[in-house]
Amino acid sequence: MKLEVVLSPNELSALAKRDLQHTVCVVFDVLRATSTIVTALHNGAKAVIPVAEISEALEFRRKQPDLLLGGERDGVRIRAAQTGSVDFDLGNSPREYTPERVRGKTIVSTTTNGTRALRACAGAKTVLAASFLNLAATAKCIQNLQPAELLLVCAGTRENVATEDVLAAGALAEMLASPLSMNRGRADLPVSLAAQQRRPAFGDSAVTALDAWRKAEHNLPAAVSEAENARRLLAIPGLRDDVAFCLQRDIFNLTAALERDGVIRISV
Repeated sequence: MKLEVVLSPNELSALAKRDLQHTVCVVFDVLRATSTIVTALHNGAKAVIPVAEISEALEFRRKQPDLLLGGERDGVRIRAAQTGSVDFDLGNSPREYTPERVRGKTIVSTTTNGTRALRACAGAKTVLAASFLNLAATAKCIQNLQPAELLLVCAGTRENVATEDVLAAGALAEMLASPLSMNRGRADLPVSLAAQQRRPAFGDSAVTALDAWRKAEHNLPAAVSEAENARRLLAIPGLRDDVAFCLQRDIFNLTAALERDGVIRISV
């Protein structure tokens, strides 16, 4: 398995020209789109439809009035002044997506970077939405798939690298590189020869992400708090708790897959 990392959203446009038919793409927008998608699915949402533009979300809503509208611009919930008609039902805070709000619902979501990154990977064999919240489940899914190529896609902040996404990609790379890390807390479990042989071959970008993770893993909140997106959220009283929420590790045992119909569902 060859493992690469898309470190910057500036690289997303190149994905449209790349042959991804044998590639599994894992998209990270830790703060906050993929964290929110995973949370919504865990809390009973039927599906999430990622779209790039507000106008696309509104068109889905016109055709399916029972859809929930979710998303953000500049970090905050989309309002009627931006849509020309209605406020969105939800923003992009995972803490909004409670069972009471989303159970049994389909959500159409548009965000500044995360949904754009997901759509950029549409040509891949498999596309997974991942976060720290479901990292171990995502790693196990990848091990089962054993793709020829694995591409970890960091959604970024505007057109910039997002520290939190790179760190999540590095953490996943470490789990895949070290079979023991797949059984954290179970050092008694043997590592099979087959598992050792399935370790990925790292490209330079994957090495960069892994190195960043190993430097930050022992104090992840401190490392992320200096990131641009985290600083913006921490400055907004109603959203500052999102940062700590999104850095929780493996609280959801699910994988979220973007299927051929353009809809994200729990992968079974």
